[in-house]
Amino acid sequence: MNRLTPILHGLLLMVALAGGPALAQAFPSKPIRLIVGYPPGGGIDFTARVIQAPLQDALKQSLVIDYRPGAGGTIAAAELTRANADGYTLLVANTGPFAIAPYLQAKMPYDPVKQFTWIGQISQGSYIAATRADHPAKDLREFIAWAKANAGKANFASGGAGTSTHLNGELMNAATGLALTHVPYKGSAPAIAELLGGQTQIMIDAGSALLPMIRAGKLRALAVTGAKRDPQLPDVPAVRELGLGAMESVGFQGLVGPAGIPKDVVALLSAALMRAIDQPEVRGKFAGVGAEISPLGAEAFGAFVRAENEKWAKLIRTRGLQLD
Repeated sequence: MNRLTPILHGLLLMVALAGGPALAQAFPSKPIRLIVGYPPGGGIDFTARVIQAPLQDALKQSLVIDYRPGAGGTIAAAELTRANADGYTLLVANTGPFAIAPYLQAKMPYDPVKQFTWIGQISQGSYIAATRADHPAKDLREFIAWAKANAGKANFASGGAGTSTHLNGELMNAATGLALTHVPYKGSAPAIAELLGGQTQIMIDAGSALLPMIRAGKLRALAVTGAKRDPQLPDVPAVRELGLGAMESVGFQGLVGPAGIPKDVVALLSAALMRAIDQPEVRGKFAGVGAEISPLGAEAFGAFVRAENEKWAKLIRTRGLQLD
């Protein structure tokens, strides 16, 4: 036997044992792709652009935003399940495609609980129920009374079937006994335009979509769906104050990857995300659109998303909802 063979075997063993940690220590060694499942200009794009620079600084690596819009974010989510589980493909997750939309389809395009790695929550925010500024209702309870008196004439707008705006309208119907017709649009912007034009009567959406028109005096905020009032709308009651606690809901945004990312890479990404969003400038930008930085690490974020899946899946079953 060549006397170098035992030495060579020893060296190979050392490399094999050290390979895992060494690879993790090298991460990230190339740009990271950040998928956005909606067109530019929306709430998820806003989040991606706000966290891009501070997350690049935290990771010491470029973050390249890649838009993959369509089907309420489910196209991008499905694409993520096919990506390599190496931490180099991530996505800005939100409530619709990760807790609602899959349950509305006869055949789920992906399992929102089992097919993803949860890295960390970025924000949570109440939704806002809004109508035209000239509507006779001054709050959501008055709107409900008006809608019951005008049965068959009232409807609610959404940014698309299967989105959180759709399910919040269905939650309102279930909680109040209303039977408002759902009118879906291809995004929040056209839905708001039709609400302003009087084609629809109410919409429940995120502050990033509705606050500009509310501040301009074109829409009236009737209620917020969180457990407390929104600091951006201190005079607008929370649904619980109006006796409508069954309508409480919040939207979440966070960072997610495909299932199977190594735990040490997840830990590194999660820590970098927490550093990136724990900055006054980032918090201020989110507060400006009615959202609140609400950091959760990987494990806590995963538990929260599982609970959201249970909540919305139950509503979908109860209402008998299904996409065409």
